[in-house]
Amino acid sequence: MDGAPAPAAQAVPAERDAIIRVRGLVNRFGTQTVHDGLDLDVMRGEVLGIVGGSGTGKSVLLRTITGLNRPAEGSIEVFGQDVLRVSAEERTEIEKRWGVLFQDGALFSSLTVAQNIMAPMREHLKLPQRLMDALAAMKVTLVGLPSFAGAKFPSELSGGMRKRAGLARALSLEPEIVFLDEPTAGLDPIGAAAFDELIRQLQQSLGLTVFMVTHDLDSLHAICDRIAVLAEKKVLVTGTMADMMEVDHPWVREYFHGPRARAAQGG
Repeated sequence: MDGAPAPAAQAVPAERDAIIRVRGLVNRFGTQTVHDGLDLDVMRGEVLGIVGGSGTGKSVLLRTITGLNRPAEGSIEVFGQDVLRVSAEERTEIEKRWGVLFQDGALFSSLTVAQNIMAPMREHLKLPQRLMDALAAMKVTLVGLPSFAGAKFPSELSGGMRKRAGLARALSLEPEIVFLDEPTAGLDPIGAAAFDELIRQLQQSLGLTVFMVTHDLDSLHAICDRIAVLAEKKVLVTGTMADMMEVDHPWVREYFHGPRARAAQGG
């Protein structure tokens, strides 16, 4: 009987380690309900992959957590604060602690790569120009771009280089969380694998928490610590890749056991 409380005691640290906690999330657009009572925990220091069929609201979930979409109901805690109910000033301070890479990079076409990277610095920090120049150059190198890329405009870069430039901007303020929306979409297999490796290296070296919306099974195998499956307007299941292989749900089974899954596993 002395050991009875142990499971509850062990559960407490895990709960405290949730850097993002979503509860009862409801997202509606007109008459369409995309999420209905969605719950999700993102643990500090993990790479979490968000997957789901078309229309399940993967990107909507990312945009809701980052404040680009206002939910109808629910709570979203980041760093222990409910981001839906804090003041504008508190919200700004929270947003400085995360970075976002959108699917198309979302770079300002009229700015160079270096100027894009410096944009968050100009908005949130008061730094001398020489320091911002040096920091931007460091971020360019950090994401594996050649030093000359900082002076280029987005239109002068390949798709893969634009992704890396967008990631450099997401890392501009040295965030604790990075949100990635389909980071390998549009890349060839070699470029996608290189980008996966870059994300994993940065996550490990910088101690990042990574929230990644993806459909790329190779990415899930290569870098995700856990996977969350969106289905039936909620998070249907979360767990490791091994856990996913045991889930008896039609979409999950087809996704993780179908032809593409076998190809990703090399079989």
